[in-house]
Amino acid sequence: MMFPEYRPRRLRRNEQFRSLIRETRMSAGQLIYPLFVQPGRKVREPVGSMPGVFRISVDQLAAEARECQELGLNHLLLFGLPDKKDPVGSGAHAKDGIIQRAIRELKNKVPEMMITTDVCLCEYTSHGHCGILIDKQVDNDATLEILAQAALSHARAGADMVAPSDMMDGRVAEIRQILDENNFERVPIMSYAVKYASAFYGPFRDAAECAPQEGDRQGYQMDPANSREALREATLDMEEGADILMVKPAVAYLDIIRQLRDEFDLPIAAYHVSGEYAMIKAAAAQGWIDEKRVMAETLLSIHRAGADIIITYYAKEMAKLLRNV
Repeated sequence: MMFPEYRPRRLRRNEQFRSLIRETRMSAGQLIYPLFVQPGRKVREPVGSMPGVFRISVDQLAAEARECQELGLNHLLLFGLPDKKDPVGSGAHAKDGIIQRAIRELKNKVPEMMITTDVCLCEYTSHGHCGILIDKQVDNDATLEILAQAALSHARAGADMVAPSDMMDGRVAEIRQILDENNFERVPIMSYAVKYASAFYGPFRDAAECAPQEGDRQGYQMDPANSREALREATLDMEEGADILMVKPAVAYLDIIRQLRDEFDLPIAAYHVSGEYAMIKAAAAQGWIDEKRVMAETLLSIHRAGADIIITYYAKEMAKLLRNV
């Protein structure tokens, strides 16, 4: 008996069938929305290099959080712009600092919203570096105690999770120890485990007013050429007690996200950073791309690469799109 030659076929994909066989699915619950908090009242100041992103004052946070909740977003990441900066970033751990006030405001008015806080000194130091400078060089060990005090102050204010982004060696262990000693064992650490010295951070530094006054951060952030180093950095943070490992940036480092996903059982987060966001906005403003489709395709690629959690300035827009899918 003769059988016809087998020829592979592509599936015919109407809308219902595409949904049925979709391999990668996203939900608003996987997204974290970053917010920049600054002093003052009734402040909603646009960030020029990041269309759609604002610096807002503490009194505006509750309304922003409620809008997020209505869209299915339940997690915020807070960055603070202090009233004053100094060489040692003392505002990072001040009891009544900008982030500490922001946490208390949100937990008082929108208690069910999950709050993660950035733990770093760059927003608080007058020189713009992520650590304490000694002889014009960032001193790793001198910085650890300040970072730990900042994380503790955030936990005391009510933060649900802390996220050290400084890339100092040993900071996860230092933070874990001080949290545990003060009965905050249940406050997890989302570590910026793999943070590259990237050119994609420019708009963020504009928004957070934290560009280094001299030098750069290549001495403590990772070389974009290195991938094996990413596994070493992530392994160290895991061993020190990190609960979630983050890769930053995301789109230019999808291969790194996949490596971490294949290597570790911990949840993997990725930060779709300011420059990646701003490029889509700029191209869309010129009419060169369909913004919603490119946004969705970009975030889907990050998730498909292995990220369980995505931090993105597009969180609200993506949540709206997911609601209508």
